[in-house]
Amino acid sequence: MYKLSRSRIAIILAICFIGIFFAIPNMLSDTSKLPKWWQPVNLGLDLQGGSNLLLEVKLDEVLKERMSSIEDSARQILRENKIRYQNLSAGNESVKVKIDNLNSRNKARGLFKKIDTGLVVDELDNDTLEIKYNDAALNQLKLKVVDQSIEIVRRRIDELGTKEPVIQRQGSDRIVVQLPGLQNPEYVKTLLGKTAKMSFHMVDSRSSAADARRGKLSSTSRLIQGSEGETYVISRKAVVGGENLVDAQASFQEGQPVVSFRFNSLGGKKFGEATKNNIGEKLAIVLDNEVISAPVIQSAIMGGNGIISGNFTLESANDLALLLRSGALPAPLEVLEERTVGAGLGSDSIREGVTASIIGLIAVVVFMVLAYGLFGVFTTVTVFMNLFLMLGALSIMGATLTLPGIAGIILTIGMAVDANVLIFERMREEVKNGRSTKDAAEAGFTEAWATIVDSNLTTLVAAFVLFYFGTGPVRGFAVTLAIGIATSMFTSVTVTRLIIASWIARYKPTKLPI
Repeated sequence: MYKLSRSRIAIILAICFIGIFFAIPNMLSDTSKLPKWWQPVNLGLDLQGGSNLLLEVKLDEVLKERMSSIEDSARQILRENKIRYQNLSAGNESVKVKIDNLNSRNKARGLFKKIDTGLVVDELDNDTLEIKYNDAALNQLKLKVVDQSIEIVRRRIDELGTKEPVIQRQGSDRIVVQLPGLQNPEYVKTLLGKTAKMSFHMVDSRSSAADARRGKLSSTSRLIQGSEGETYVISRKAVVGGENLVDAQASFQEGQPVVSFRFNSLGGKKFGEATKNNIGEKLAIVLDNEVISAPVIQSAIMGGNGIISGNFTLESANDLALLLRSGALPAPLEVLEERTVGAGLGSDSIREGVTASIIGLIAVVVFMVLAYGLFGVFTTVTVFMNLFLMLGALSIMGATLTLPGIAGIILTIGMAVDANVLIFERMREEVKNGRSTKDAAEAGFTEAWATIVDSNLTTLVAAFVLFYFGTGPVRGFAVTLAIGIATSMFTSVTVTRLIIASWIARYKPTKLPI
């Protein structure tokens, strides 16, 4: 064991050097000038301070909107098939329509089921049909909406450049958002509170807002408010929807902030045909059920590019572009809970964690030196190397260190010497059995290896289980524990072996100092 190949020594030293190199930024007070690939470990909300938001997805609004869409489809079906009906209306969970004729009612029932998958049509009293989703389809819809909401929230947060945000589901309809380093969550709340559903509709020039208020409104049109307080009558059917947008950026036109946008090929084709066929008409740009602009179409707009103008400031134009780029939320979000963790509390946690780590490290070093003498000193070197490798690995991974993560590091310090204890005790037994210094040292490493692997493997399995089933803080503990197990096995066995082999080769002792 005392003659290691040069290539093996080079690999061991290279790993140690890389670990120390990537751990260095964690020792520096100012890392703003360092490249992105050479940064310290990200600190979690409990260490760095920041904001914690609990959001609720308003699933009722989604279902209500779906019912409104089903109502429009049912009306179209009834008219196309010349079925006489009464009292067609959409509720919060179903659509009801009265059809007196039995044959027409049976025919309509079959047609309504084709509107969407998962729809059931029940017959109520007074010749009324009720259209609604079955339980399976309803649960699937809710699950999909929450998943989409999480993805859109993540996109919007990522656009802000917040480091290592935590965005995860809580329960069936809630989302937890943790933003380390962000002390003022008002701006984020504003961004997340906007659904950002955008669509383009033709303004109905044949109807006025006054006529609409008197009930003289076509079934294909609807009344809607503008951002400046005016009222518009627009077509219910959108020319093109925001789902066809692929990019949006704030820019300037004639010195005024505007938002330029670009459609995908399908959206660009629809937009081009609509503007070509409606020159001289107004096109309403609707954002979250409010007209933000209604310019007159001067000419056909081909190529899928356009500009949204209005009373924008540069900040509001940037905000709108961000929302459009990230996509529309499928449902409104309501902030149920808001907590801000001060940076001072995080500093106290770090200080206490460092203090606990130092105390644990000193206790381990004292025990090993008293128990194993010079070999205990060798172990001390490997414990420090283990800390550097852990910090380097966390930095390379871009992991987030939380208070439970610090607990994982402290636990690893105590566990890091377990392998050395097993190896040194095995050496003592071999020396008592009369084996030579070199043979006893060799046997200490080879004979203890199986036990070391078994003990660390069971802990590693526990760490993986914690990571898989746990949430934020528990996962932070599991990550540092798993990394600590890997690095401690490397330092306790491989690095210690290199140090002892070098010592034996240089001094050729006749007795092991344990």
